[in-house]
Amino acid sequence: MTTFRLAAVGDNCIDRFQAPVSEAYVGGNAINVAVQWALLGHQSHYFGAVGGDRDGAQVRQLLEQNGVRLAGLKERDVNTAYTDIGITPEGERVFLYENFGACAGYRPDAGDLALLKTMDHVHIGWLDDGGALRRALATAGVSVSQDMSVNAAPANLGVEGLSIAFGSGSDGDQDAERLAGDFLARGAGLAVVTRGALGSLASNGAELVSTGSRPVDVVDTTGAGDSFIAGFILAQLQGRPLVERLEAGRDLAARTCTHVGGFPQQPHAL
Repeated sequence: MTTFRLAAVGDNCIDRFQAPVSEAYVGGNAINVAVQWALLGHQSHYFGAVGGDRDGAQVRQLLEQNGVRLAGLKERDVNTAYTDIGITPEGERVFLYENFGACAGYRPDAGDLALLKTMDHVHIGWLDDGGALRRALATAGVSVSQDMSVNAAPANLGVEGLSIAFGSGSDGDQDAERLAGDFLARGAGLAVVTRGALGSLASNGAELVSTGSRPVDVVDTTGAGDSFIAGFILAQLQGRPLVERLEAGRDLAARTCTHVGGFPQQPHAL
């Protein structure tokens, strides 16, 4: 198996599941992607920031336990980010509140940027830098992706220069195809859109492919989209056909749905 050098940059947080779960898990788009890569045997690096609190120590410890390299992890004098998640009577998760804490205003420094430019691929999660890292890596010829669905501010939603722009559409095909077309029109090399229960689609402008979801006994969908991204990127680096990249993402996402949280871990009580 070819081993890749990969990096995920941006958000980490404590996912605080409210009653009746009443447990806390480490999560966040970038951190979930980094852990999935490490679990699959690749050299995975995480670049981001935590607070100097108990939550920050928990994030660091769990990343180390899962084999993620932490030369790019910074500690800032502010709380570690957290997200409060509610559970509906039907078992659906609802995001109640987000505090970006140490992630807000985090920027990779010059040393981090030099290391990131050596990677086979860099994935950006939630990052409020106005697209500065995306532009720097694209200019340097680095393969780079970003999940646009976890960002909200217009300044952070640029896709020009991205090798892959990931997004999330509604359950409808037309909505997903419009979003993919928008990504391509604005300069992304490849557009990938998840479609809820309908699965996902991908387009490079010349080819449009789609795949359905894989049925599993769903325990929790938190982090499934992040696992999809990790699986898709690995399949792309392996040079697999476009539809097989979607299938690789689908299968890893389905596995994640069989446990609580974005990757297997022991929770902490709220």
